[in-house]
Amino acid sequence: MTSSPHALLGALAADAVAMPVHWYYDRAALARDYGQVRSYLAPKNPHPDSILWRSSYTPLNARGDILHDQARYWGQRGVHYHQQLAAGENTLNFQLAVRLYEQVRQLGRYDADLWLAAYIDFMLTPGRHRDTYVEECHREFFTNYARGRKPHACGVADVHIGGLSQVAALCDALAGTDADVAAAVQEHVALTHQDPEVLRAADALVRVLAAVRAGEPLRAAILAHTSDWISAAKTAAWGREPDDVVVGRRLSPACYIPDAFPAALYLAWKYADDFGAGICANAQVGGDSCHRGAVVGALLGQANGVPVAWRDGLAVRF
Repeated sequence: MTSSPHALLGALAADAVAMPVHWYYDRAALARDYGQVRSYLAPKNPHPDSILWRSSYTPLNARGDILHDQARYWGQRGVHYHQQLAAGENTLNFQLAVRLYEQVRQLGRYDADLWLAAYIDFMLTPGRHRDTYVEECHREFFTNYARGRKPHACGVADVHIGGLSQVAALCDALAGTDADVAAAVQEHVALTHQDPEVLRAADALVRVLAAVRAGEPLRAAILAHTSDWISAAKTAAWGREPDDVVVGRRLSPACYIPDAFPAALYLAWKYADDFGAGICANAQVGGDSCHRGAVVGALLGQANGVPVAWRDGLAVRF
């Protein structure tokens, strides 16, 4: 596989453009607060759909203290999940993806033990990021870590599409056969997401990225390698409907992999030739748009490259 980070850059751009509207389920409120999302924007408080007011996390001890100075915002109404990020910055899962890419590129291979050490250090060190929201997979991992479990045994059966947020980083960073990359992705995703459907989706994403990298057109690759998730008949029918009907009525805009993964595949299929339109459409339909962006952006980035305007607006640089 090539080391060019087209897929990762695409995923980062999709996450960053979705960041201010992440987890908006009220589309009228999304349009009122942000209009048509066509560029990187800063988040606004209050977030009308925020559920941080009913979210809580209490670390068992210092080995579980991952909220740091953001803990004071949990339990408050209206707090934007990513309130302290600037336009073009990435959410926590994608900041971790960048660090994974850099580590694997430096090592020339994937090493789960070294990654776990870097992950634990990043999460337990105050000030390493400014993201208010920390996903359930991290909270569960560090609760288990605080209980004394070995890092390899801290993951849980998390069914969220956030488990795919670092797949593009590994695919872009690793050299080797497709089988080697697929095995590394399975090992890595299972460190935090042991759900079989998430692992199956991760494998499908790897296969589509490999096919596109080898020259297969994106639409053909999606239909050929993800037939358990999406079909030519569905894409043809859905293509006649607005995006907010497909991702809203036909498929849930929420984070759970059974709907979130085919929703992301569909948006990548529909906008196969237009990177910017695809990542903006993903943001505009709301829901778990950042983590769907791990798929939409990676596939569109691999197929088309990431236009300079989108690269220049990102906070991260390669």
